[in-house]
This record gives sequence, C-alpha cells and structure tokens, in this order.
Amino acid sequence: MQTPQKIAVVGSGLVGTLLAIYLKKKGHTVHVFDRSPDIRTVEFSGRSINLVMSNRGWKTLRDIGLEDEIKKIGIPVDKRGIHLQDGTYTTQHYGKEGEAIYSLSRGILNRRMIDLAEEAGVEFFFNHKIWDVTLSTATLHIGESERGEWTDLQYDKVFGADGAFSRIRHRMQRQSMFDYSQEFMKIGYKELHIPANPDGTHKIDKNSLHIWPRGNFMLMALSNLDGSFTCTLFMPFEGENSFEQLKDEKALVEFFANYFPDTKEVIPDLVEDFFKNPKSYLVMMKCFPWTHNDKVALIGDSAHAIVPFYGHGMNAGFEDITILNEMIEKFGDDWEKIFREYEISRKPNADAIAELSFRNFMEMSSRTADQKFLLQKKIEKWFSDKHPGKWKPLYSRVTFSNQPYSEALAIGEFQNNIMEKVMQMPNIEEKWNSQEVEQKIIDLLKK
Repeated sequence: MQTPQKIAVVGSGLVGTLLAIYLKKKGHTVHVFDRSPDIRTVEFSGRSINLVMSNRGWKTLRDIGLEDEIKKIGIPVDKRGIHLQDGTYTTQHYGKEGEAIYSLSRGILNRRMIDLAEEAGVEFFFNHKIWDVTLSTATLHIGESERGEWTDLQYDKVFGADGAFSRIRHRMQRQSMFDYSQEFMKIGYKELHIPANPDGTHKIDKNSLHIWPRGNFMLMALSNLDGSFTCTLFMPFEGENSFEQLKDEKALVEFFANYFPDTKEVIPDLVEDFFKNPKSYLVMMKCFPWTHNDKVALIGDSAHAIVPFYGHGMNAGFEDITILNEMIEKFGDDWEKIFREYEISRKPNADAIAELSFRNFMEMSSRTADQKFLLQKKIEKWFSDKHPGKWKPLYSRVTFSNQPYSEALAIGEFQNNIMEKVMQMPNIEEKWNSQEVEQKIIDLLKK
C-alpha cells in the first residue's frame, strides 16, 4: 500500500472515474472535479457514439473487480452486419467463436461508474470549473468564470482526465519542450436512432455492429439494452454527399432513400433526429510529455484523443490505468519514477492506436463493401484457424488480446504485405482455401 495522499482527478468521464476508484482502493483521498452537472441528473445530449468494450478495457475492470458488474449493462457483439446499397446483407465475424466486443451506452456506463466510485468512497464535485493548475505544487484554481475570482485547492497529485480540450494539458502546453498537435477530420457525425419494437425487442440483429458502407460516408448502429440502437451517420462537412447538402427534409429523405433504402422502416424519426441533434466533430490530438515531475499527469483523451473508428478510445484510456497501476505496484511511493515509466510505456502505443483508428475509417466505410477485401479476411481467418501459432489477424491482436498496440500495428503491416501478394495469385477466388495458398503464406512468413 502506498503512503496515502490527497489526489484530485479533473474530469468525471469514464477514464477519470475508473482511475479515481483505483486510487481510492490504494488508500488515497480522491476528489473528482467536473465543470458539467452530474450526468446522472441530466438527459444525454444526442451527440453520443456507443462504446464497445474489448479485452483491454475488460482487463482494467477485472483487475479492480468490476468486470461482472459492467457486463450486466452490455450486449455482446460478435460480428459486423454489412448493409450494401442494393439491399444485400452479409456478416463478418470479428474473431473466433466466443470472441465478442460489448456494446455499451456511454450515458448508462458513465452513470454506473460514478455510482460505483461513490460506493468506493470517492468524492465528486460537479459544476466546479477548474480554470488552471500550478504544476509545481499541484494546486487547482477554481472559480465561476475564467476572468473572475479563483479559489486555490491544494493537492499532492493532480490527474488531468478532462478530455481532448483539457484545461490541465492547456497549462502544460505553456511549458518549454512540450510537443502538441491537433487535427480535425473533415468528417463529422450526427446521432440517429432505431427505436425498439413495441414488445421491446430489437428491430435488427442486436449482436452485430451494423455498417452501411458508402465510400467517403457511412452509417453505423450499435444495440442498447432497451431494444433500441444508437446510430451514427459519419460524412464530410462539405462537398459531394456531405452535411452541407442535407439542408432540408426533402434532401434528407431523398438521400436516405437512395443510399440507405433499407433503413426506411427502422428509422421512423429520421427527420426529427437529424435536425434536432447537433453535428459533432472528430479530433485527433497528440502530446508529450504527459507528466510534470511527480505532481501532475494526463490520462485518456487528455493525453491522446483519437477518432472512434476502431472503438478503442475508452479501451486505450482504461489501458492507461492498467499500466499506471503496474508502475505503482512496481515503484511504490516513487511517483516521479511512476509517472516517467507510465508515459514512456504508453506514448508509442497511444500513437499506434491513433494511426490504426484513422486507417479503420476507410476499412469500415469502403472496404467492407469490397468483395476482394472480404475474401482477404476470409483467407486470413481460415489460415489463422489452421495455424493459430503463425497468424493472428490484426483486428484480433488489437481487440481480443493485450498485445501492445505498437506491436500489433507493426505485425499487422507485415501480415498485410503478405496478403497483398496472396491476393495477386491467379484464380485466388477459386483456390483461396487450397494447400497452394496455405504453403504460399507459410513461405512468405519465413521470409
């Protein structure tokens, strides 16, 4: 057990709340501050992308004894359900039999996590606006407005878990030798929904992540416990097939009738949802260092905001906690060493999942509709089932293992180079599961 300290966590999102539980169970006094109201008292805003929990997130929850509790509010999803424009529907399993990600409502999960944190003894301070931090002394500065009177709150440690536009990181950015980059995608998103059937059942398969891939835009849907689906329309802000073109009801209805004809019966509130819910932006942010001496550390999106196309924003943030916890177990009260080893370990892996997430938009929006791509995935699964020690598909490395993201990315690129050569074999469509193809992959792996 560490020497008890007084620790502040800024941000009551999923990563900040779970971190607070970890720190409290280690004997520390933990206060969580958030400028927003208590999420348990407000209606969610209509700008959510449902979360998917995979192995990395479950490990962090399991280590603290919360895995079973959170699984109660999730739905297992073991495949993609791909809706083509001509009405064809196909499925593509994510991994081996029994492997699944879990669909979770962000709002429901966040509310439950705060309940669990309070049960553990964490104190929450909502509607408390942190404007700045003195890094050298871990002093928070709080007040009603940025230019008004502030109150100083002294802590032993401060963790910035306040997201992509973190106030804690904003102060760190003003230090020398702090690297920072931010990039907005030209693609945004808007939330829609598929309501439940009158009897509370789901209108489409609840155990699939549904994708309507259309090139530079796509629709996706993930199931909720109440029988509904949270849908997300991703598309460019400007240009052909963009948000700027969907200005009125007529344009919207015609667009969906053309590109998503099979949604007419399942999204009855399309027009209302579309014009009520805001357009939201997707931002990627990288920085380094993530810590300041033994006083302040960034975690989750505050350190590495990524786009959602691999479903790993939450999982990567939870894995930050796993690694931080390992360093605490290893180095005890040496917080400067804990922080240093934590950021050195996590930075290359955060960069890797950022790259993987960015690339996966093209896979989801375009390649899932490409027969050649689907055949490649089929060959990979077939070979992996025959030779599990020689081949694990990239998605499985990222989602169904705890292999470092950076290793998964490097091996995934190596394997993709092999598959490019395999896909060029004559008549690959007819002989995809032949001994010739099997031997070709084995030979290429040896090289």
